[in-house]
Amino acid sequence: MVKKNKNKRKKTKKVVVFKEIRRNVAGIDLAWRADHYVCGPIQENGEKEITSFGTTTPELYKMLKWLQERNVESVALESTSVYWIPTAELLEANDIEVVLIDPREVRMVPGRKSDMKDCEWIQKLHSCGLLRGAFRPPESVVAIRSILREKETVLAMRVQTLQQMQKSLDQMNIRVHHAVSDIDGVTGTAIVRAIVEGERDPIKLAAHRDKRCKKSLSEIAEHLTGTWRDEHIFNLTQAFNRLQFLNKSIEEYDSRAKEMFAALSTTITDSDNPTSSSSDLPIEKPTNSTSPTSTPAKLPAQKPTAKELKNITEKKSLYKIMGFDLTSLAGIGYETAAIIVAELGNNLNRFEDENKFASYLGLSPSHGKSGGKNVRQNRRCKNTSRAGRALRMAAASLYHSTSALGAYFRNVTRRSDRKTAVKATARRLAHMIYRGVVYGKQYLDCGAEAYDNFLREKMVKNVKKIITTFNISMLEICPDIK
Repeated sequence: MVKKNKNKRKKTKKVVVFKEIRRNVAGIDLAWRADHYVCGPIQENGEKEITSFGTTTPELYKMLKWLQERNVESVALESTSVYWIPTAELLEANDIEVVLIDPREVRMVPGRKSDMKDCEWIQKLHSCGLLRGAFRPPESVVAIRSILREKETVLAMRVQTLQQMQKSLDQMNIRVHHAVSDIDGVTGTAIVRAIVEGERDPIKLAAHRDKRCKKSLSEIAEHLTGTWRDEHIFNLTQAFNRLQFLNKSIEEYDSRAKEMFAALSTTITDSDNPTSSSSDLPIEKPTNSTSPTSTPAKLPAQKPTAKELKNITEKKSLYKIMGFDLTSLAGIGYETAAIIVAELGNNLNRFEDENKFASYLGLSPSHGKSGGKNVRQNRRCKNTSRAGRALRMAAASLYHSTSALGAYFRNVTRRSDRKTAVKATARRLAHMIYRGVVYGKQYLDCGAEAYDNFLREKMVKNVKKIITTFNISMLEICPDIK
């Protein structure tokens, strides 16, 4: 039997002491129905003061007064659903810094599952400078962002309504989506409207055919012959009326967002946006000629239409805000540019460089390293950046583009695959946006042909280098040539 050594020293636990770098900070653990728990700064005797407040607006003002009495300069809180928004807006309006943190970064510690311990742990990390706040644009931009995000929800409802309309038509074997290319187009909408108003004759329904339709009147009429059941007609009518309401609602969202963009652009000065030297957007006015030599000198230039002037005015607002014409980039139109401005704002100095900016948008390569080799890495959290998604959609539209970015997209597709090309092109768009907003570098498109010539010159240079390095002769490459 082995005797235990009684003189053996017991192992002592090493206590890690965090160095406090900020004293007047607080941590808040938010709740939905329960109380908000707040941990204030450390008192003179070394103890922490923890209290709770309700979730109503009067209780939030009591919380604000409690924090102000303790000279709190910064507050850290978790971004839990939308419950943090009233608290954060109230604190920011009263000049208290709000550090919005990811709940997944502070909950991976065992033993801190209660509300009191959570707020204490958040305050401890915040006082030691161990919390990383989320990127949030200014309040004026956040207001526009909330409008466009709600518009995105309405657009999803509109897509669902179109699917319900198509389902009702299929149940009656009325194949409008086979007769025309788009049920939501001019011809498709006219046909469905006539059905809702009571028309059942296939020939009269096909008479709503647009002259640009490829199928003839008789071919369309054949697809519009079906079984007219009352319950399906009722469902179709309800879906069609709902679609008209959603269309009007989307127009109101667009109108409101454009008004807010215009109002925001009037508050931007050259000191706020030094990259913008002028509020005039560098857009050429449309003329009635395609080339300078095809129009006589005496013929005056055609004045832009009211719609074109409206589009130019809308783009001017975004240009004044950002100091960079986002629509000059291939694949980016007004809608995409509006999403980018509303999601990011005009101050991108928060990001150290263009690579960090692309990483925030979820456009960086996800290469994991193991043993010095690249391995597949499953990300713990999926990036849900709306700006990154908008850039991906813009990049996906460049496959047939004659721009330099289109040539780059096709080149990456040849070397890899289309999915990789979309991400790589979107990342390049993000780099151009960062350079334009931060450094004022305007984008000049050299065209697909110039980009292809650049690639060819680069390839020839590399091939010459290989031939010289390994002393390869022409007979070794082409033995058939004499």
